[in-house]
Amino acid sequence: MSASPTVVAAPAAAPPSPGAADKRAGLFGMKPLTPVAPATRTALGIAFFVLFFAFWAAVTFGGLVPKTFLADPLQMAASGWRLLVEQNFLHDIGMTVWRVLGGFIIAAVIAVPLGVMMGAYKPIEAFFEPFISFARYLPASAFIPLLILWAGIGEAQKLAVIFIGSFFSLVLMISVTVGNTRRDLVEAAYTLGSSDTRLIRRVLIPGAAPEIAEQLRMVLGWAWTYVIVAELIGASSGIGHMITDSQALLATDQIIFGIIVIGLIGLVSDFAFKWGNRRLFPWAQLGR
Repeated sequence: MSASPTVVAAPAAAPPSPGAADKRAGLFGMKPLTPVAPATRTALGIAFFVLFFAFWAAVTFGGLVPKTFLADPLQMAASGWRLLVEQNFLHDIGMTVWRVLGGFIIAAVIAVPLGVMMGAYKPIEAFFEPFISFARYLPASAFIPLLILWAGIGEAQKLAVIFIGSFFSLVLMISVTVGNTRRDLVEAAYTLGSSDTRLIRRVLIPGAAPEIAEQLRMVLGWAWTYVIVAELIGASSGIGHMITDSQALLATDQIIFGIIVIGLIGLVSDFAFKWGNRRLFPWAQLGR
């Protein structure tokens, strides 16, 4: 009989070294969830804006897009200066900021306590949540014809549009955040003899406060989209009103300037919210 062939086991592959694993991990050398230094974050943010304006300048100055449809950066800046100096555009900016803050503050003053109560007490949540979930999907712009009939074309109509667009989503977000409070903290509070009222005041609200502050920051950004929609119809002042007039004149330079002003104001408010959140809730930044 012929001898059976001898099977030689292949040598086991050596485990990858930690250094090799680090080289394979991440995209372009970046690792997921690894924080960056504040200076690096600032430089990267500025770099995007530089590239964006460089691309815009190349497209417009190179003649790839007619200036009727897309003004170049210099033309936009010159038109913006004329708006500010000659056409009292600062008044329009002030009116729009006032409308955003007014509608947003009204929504927040009602939404925060209601959301806390819904998150803390399930019967209250069961009573309000179906309607709020239904209303959350209704676009705020769809209410503009009704609001004009009910409140006219004055400031009440514009504040109501911002309120409708901000309130319902904010209530649900806060309710979910409060309802997700760690149960071990709740049980520990009851074990130490806490009452229901003290539980809400000393455990639920402080635990959810950093997340609620972030939700307020996000919803403030949404409020800006609603105020522009409200100002496009039946308004005699505001950034949206200026954009509508500029559209009729095919003044894309003024339209772009209005859009950039909105973005800059939103960016400033966003940074202000982040700064305030870091100062008020420093413990929320740990582990991020």
